[in-house]
Parts: sequence; C-alpha cells; structure tokens
Amino acid sequence: MEGVGDRLKLMVKTFRRECHRVLQSERTTIHGADGMLMVLQVAMAEVNKKHGGEFKVALSDVLMAWKHLLLDKLHLLPPSSARLENYDLIVEAYESFLKRSNTIDLVDLLFMYKQLRLVDSDPEEPVSPIQLFEFLSGNVEVPELPVSSVPSTPSGKGRSCSSQVKMAMRRVFCSYLNLLVNTKNDIALALILDVPSRSLGRQAFTDIKHAAHNSNTSLFLAVTSFVRALQLGGKGYAPAESDPLRKHVKGLSDFVQFVDNLEEILGEIPDPSVCGARLVTAIRAVLVKARSSGDAVYAAAEETAQELKERICQLHQIQKQSANGSGTGISPARPKAYAVNHATAYGGRDTVKVLMALLDEEALTPPCRNKADLLSEDQPVLGGAEGTCVLALFRSPEVSTGCSPEPLKNRVQSRLDLLKPKVRERVIRSQFACTYNDEELPLNRVLDFPSTSQVPTCVHPAPKAKTTTSVDDGCSSDVEDSTKAKSSECTNKAPGEIQRGAALKQRSGNAPKQGASLVNGKGTGFKMQSRGNKRKQLDIDQHGGSENEPPEKKQPTRTSVKMPGKNGSKALSKKKLIAGQGKLTSFFRV
Repeated sequence: MEGVGDRLKLMVKTFRRECHRVLQSERTTIHGADGMLMVLQVAMAEVNKKHGGEFKVALSDVLMAWKHLLLDKLHLLPPSSARLENYDLIVEAYESFLKRSNTIDLVDLLFMYKQLRLVDSDPEEPVSPIQLFEFLSGNVEVPELPVSSVPSTPSGKGRSCSSQVKMAMRRVFCSYLNLLVNTKNDIALALILDVPSRSLGRQAFTDIKHAAHNSNTSLFLAVTSFVRALQLGGKGYAPAESDPLRKHVKGLSDFVQFVDNLEEILGEIPDPSVCGARLVTAIRAVLVKARSSGDAVYAAAEETAQELKERICQLHQIQKQSANGSGTGISPARPKAYAVNHATAYGGRDTVKVLMALLDEEALTPPCRNKADLLSEDQPVLGGAEGTCVLALFRSPEVSTGCSPEPLKNRVQSRLDLLKPKVRERVIRSQFACTYNDEELPLNRVLDFPSTSQVPTCVHPAPKAKTTTSVDDGCSSDVEDSTKAKSSECTNKAPGEIQRGAALKQRSGNAPKQGASLVNGKGTGFKMQSRGNKRKQLDIDQHGGSENEPPEKKQPTRTSVKMPGKNGSKALSKKKLIAGQGKLTSFFRV
C-alpha cells in the first residue's frame, strides 16, 4: 500500500498524455476526494430542493451517500444492498455537475486509464478499485506529497495558524489557479468570488447562477459576458437596466479585472517558474491586503504562497528534465480544424502545463480527516461577510413572504405613532418677533380641510358700530348700501368659500387691523384722528375695508338725489369712482 500515491501519479500522467482521444478539451481538471464530496453535497441539496422545497442536506446523509456512490461507481456494491432514497436523481445531478464544469473525479480517471493506456508500456491496473475506495474513504495511510514536505521558511515559523484556516487558504490559492486553467469550474469560482471581499455575497452569486442558467453557460462566462457587454457594448448591446447583475457592477468588474491581470501575467512571462511565482504573489497580495502581520489569515497566506512557489519551481525542473528524454507527458495543444483552440489561447502554454501538474497533485492529496471542517457552514472567514462554504454559496437567499414577525399589537402601535402629529419645537425668533403672526395651521389644511370648529364669520354678522362722524348724506347712504350688499353676498356664499376668504384675510400679514379703530365703545374712534386720516378711513370703508383689496362694485341705490341744473350732475360725477381709484388716492394721500 505504500506506493498508492506513486501509482495514482502514473494514472494521471497517462491520462494527460492521451486525454485528447476521449475529451473535447485538454483543460479538463480533476476533482480529488474533497472536491468530490463538495460536488455531492451540492447535488444532494439540489435534489432535496426539487422534492422537499429546501436547499439543505444533513452531514450524515452526505456521508452515507458518499460511501454508497463510491461503491456503486467502482462496481463494489453488493446486489442485495438497499438503495438510498432518490439515489438515481442524486447520481444524475452529480454527473451533470461534473460535465457542466469540465471536470472528472478519480473514479472516472481510473476507468479512463484502462481505456487510454498503452498495452506495451503502461501497466494494466496500477490501482485496484478496492484500493481506490480505501484511499477515497481515508482508510489508507498515504505519505505526504512533496507539496506538503516543503520546509517552512524562517519568517513563517514565528506565526501560527489553525489547520482549518490553512486548508481553506490553500483551497483559495488553487481555485484561482484552477480558474486560469479551466474557466468552467463552478466550484472554483464559488470559492473565490468574494475572497477577498468584493461585496459579492449570496445574492450576487444567486443572480450569477440565474444568468448562467438562462444563457446555458458557466458561471465565469456569465460574469465576463456581462462585464464585457457593459464596458464595450453600445446602446443596443449593453445589458438592460432591469438586469439583476447591474446591482453588483463594481464587485463583478473588480473580479474580472483581477482575473484579467492574472491572465496577462500568464501570457506575457514565458518562464514557467517566474510566471508561477508572479501569479502566486499577485494572489497573496490581494488576500493579505489591509491585514496585520499577526493575523491568522496573513500567516496562512504567507506560508501557502511560499510552498506553492517552491513546488512550481520543482515541477518546472522535473518537466525540463523529462523534456530532454521522452517528453513532458502532457500532450501539446492541437488546434481544431474549424476554429482556433480557445483552450490554449493564452501565450504561456508551458506555464499552463506546470499549473495543471500542480493541480493534479492537489487532487491526489489524502482526503480531509474531519468532514465537518470541509462541509459544515461554519467555515473560516477569509474575506467578505461569510465563510467559504460551498453549500451556503449555492443556496439562494431567503425571500421575504410579506408576513411580519411582530405581533399585531406592535404593528398597530407603530402605525399610530407614525400618524400622530409631531410636536413642533419652538425656534429662536429674531428681534422682530413682535411683528410676526402667531403660528397657525398650514394654509393648505385650512383651505382644503375646514374644521367644524371654524365658525364662519359672515353667516351671522355682528351689528355694525355707529360712528359719530359727520359725512355727507350721499356718502353715508353709499356706505350703508355697500354694507348691505356685502352681507347679502356673504349669506349667499357657501360655508367653505366663506372660510377660505376668512383664512386668506387672516394670513395677510401686511393688512392693517381696522376693527380696533372702527369700533371703540360709543363711537369715539374717529374723534382722535386728524382730518387726513378721516378722509383715508372713509375711502377704506367705502371700498371694502382694506387697502390691499380692490374695491367692490357698488349696488345701485334706490334713493334718488335731485340736484338742480349742471351743478347737480357735476357733484354726482365726482362721487362716482372707477375701480382702483380709491386705493390709489389713499396711497398718495399718505
């Protein structure tokens, strides 16, 4: 059993050399034991949502289905064993996810090796199905691969980080590199979309899933298509304003720009060792940004970056040595007859080979001992507001049903508090506060919503005060007739109009208040005034009682004034005023 790791490496090497015979893309990546478990968990949650209505699955159910799946795919399941509930649907969802992501698992790798191996040079079966089952179950002690045996640097010895944080950090580094090799890997995208924080939580991931499902593409292609159309598209090609992804434009643009920077490094630097180190350094820089050196995430990123750099250099040296002999073991890119091979559109083909060898080694690492650390939703937060749990990311956020959790009494009380008029605070008034009118209700409330407490003043007019002024008989009769006409008009008006008129007169701050001067006990109001003021007051009384209001039209009088000759007609013409004449006369007399 000591050579299981080496035999698995031989299987992978043969697969990479001959995979073009059975696969459409040479960028197909391999899921290890941990990756297979995460894909199975998501597939089971999708099946449960279709049948039970909830995207959730228990850890015990996942482990039971995991064992059943391995035995079934390796043809080790006894015929008399009972099948799990919805097992066929789970297997279908699992295989569909692998195919959609352009990935395979280690069980598929075993059967492809039997189909692709060379009869003369390659062994018939380096690993038996039982040995592979024991390896995937974690029951076989496998020596650590060279990736984990790299000596730690002195800078990383002083800082300690938990194993769970280091495992999650290594998974993030490999996911970034995996996305450069295989852009259809949805698991890799889910692990790095919001690491570091880009404000792309569960809602953003759900919107991306819906966009990818509608366009029948991968998650990464849906993101890049949206960002490219937004940046380069015109009026007819830009995404619609109602597109849900428009709410996450900044985060998606930052993510695509960072991946573009990594692809630019990959295409410009020909040396795989230098290029791989630059890629790892760029990923480490964004992960440790704004973190202190004593942080556990910072220590895990530093340690993981150093290990990956050294392992990339070692793999490059191994491939250079093997290239002098029989070749690298990885087939070169073969362009399609009908189009350019988009899988090798980048310039750094040698670097891609090194990265694929690194990812294959990561897939052959022993499975995680504690499955709860891998599958539970309580994952370490490396960036953003949530952990790196794949199940939580693929679960859509809960939609509100409209029901309030608060009791009815509290909702009614809160509504009453909103409707209750707020107490207006007394503001600091200036030195001219004595000239202000008292604060009243707003004019629109007085006019539009009259209250029953506002008694109209024209319905029952107060008796007119008698004055002792000596005025001409004609003028006094005119004043009495105009007063009668006003009272008759007020009684004919509707109560709403009367109240509106009263409110408007009260709001006019510049109009003088004449009530105090007109009515003063027994009619002594005019005795204290000068002759000029008497004439002014008489004109005001004749034309409505206010300077700011136009004079009302006089009603025809019944009394006939007999004036002999021409003098009578002249006197009558002098008393007859046109509209606005009294107001102008009183203005210039002041």
